[in-house]
Amino acid sequence: MPSLLFVDDDEEILDLLTRFFSRHDYCVATARDSAEMLALMEAQTFDLVVLDLMLPREDGLSICRRLRATSSIPVIMLTAMGDDTDRIVGLELGADDYLVKPFNARELLARVKSVLRRSVMPHQPEARTDTRPAMSFAGWRLDLTRRELRTPDNMMVPLSGVEFDLLLAFAEHPQRVLSREQLMDLAHGRNHDVFDRSIDVQVSRLRRKLEATAEAPALIQTVRNGGYMFTPKVQRP
Repeated sequence: MPSLLFVDDDEEILDLLTRFFSRHDYCVATARDSAEMLALMEAQTFDLVVLDLMLPREDGLSICRRLRATSSIPVIMLTAMGDDTDRIVGLELGADDYLVKPFNARELLARVKSVLRRSVMPHQPEARTDTRPAMSFAGWRLDLTRRELRTPDNMMVPLSGVEFDLLLAFAEHPQRVLSREQLMDLAHGRNHDVFDRSIDVQVSRLRRKLEATAEAPALIQTVRNGGYMFTPKVQRP
C-alpha cells in the first residue's frame, strides 16, 4: 500500500482526504504544519507528500525548498490561489505537480497515481546488477531500471519523476529538435495540465542539473521558434 502524507491546516480537508484515500487502499498520515510533517517523516517512510501552500508559520514553498535539499520524495502542491506565478515557483522549487483548490478528490487521486507511477518507491529497492539497462551520453549514465542519473564521475544526481521522464524523452530522441508539444506528449501525455503550462520551467530545472559546473557542456540547446534539442550522441541499452 503506497504511503501518503497530507500537510494542511484545514482539519475538514484532512479528514475528507484521509477517508477517501484510505478507501482506495492508501496508507495515510496527516500533519498540520512543517513541524508535524518533519516529525512524521523522521519516524516513517512516505512515498509522496501532498503539501498545502498556505500553512501557519512556514508556507508550502519554503517547506518544498527544504524537502528538495535533502530528499527526492514526490511532492504535489495544493493552493487556493490560481496564480500561474505560484505554480511556476512551486515547480521551480521541485514540486512534481500542482492542484488548485477547490478540487475533486478523484482528480487528486489521478494525480497521485500518475506521480507515483513515474517515481521509484523508497521501500521497493531494485536489485543491483551490472546488467541493468541504461543509456549513456557525454559520460553520463541514465539507469532506466532504478531511474537514476549519474555524472561522468559516477555521482548520483537526484531527479524528480518529472525530470527523469523529460530527460528520458530527450535521450530517446537525441540530436533532433523537439517542440514543446512533442516533449509534453513524450514525457507525460497531453492530459497533464500542470506540465503543459510549464514545460520551459521543467527544461530549465533539468538543464541546471546537467550543467551544474562552468566546465559542463551544454547538453540541451534552445532552438528559437522550434523548441529544444538534446545535443550529445546517446548509447542505448
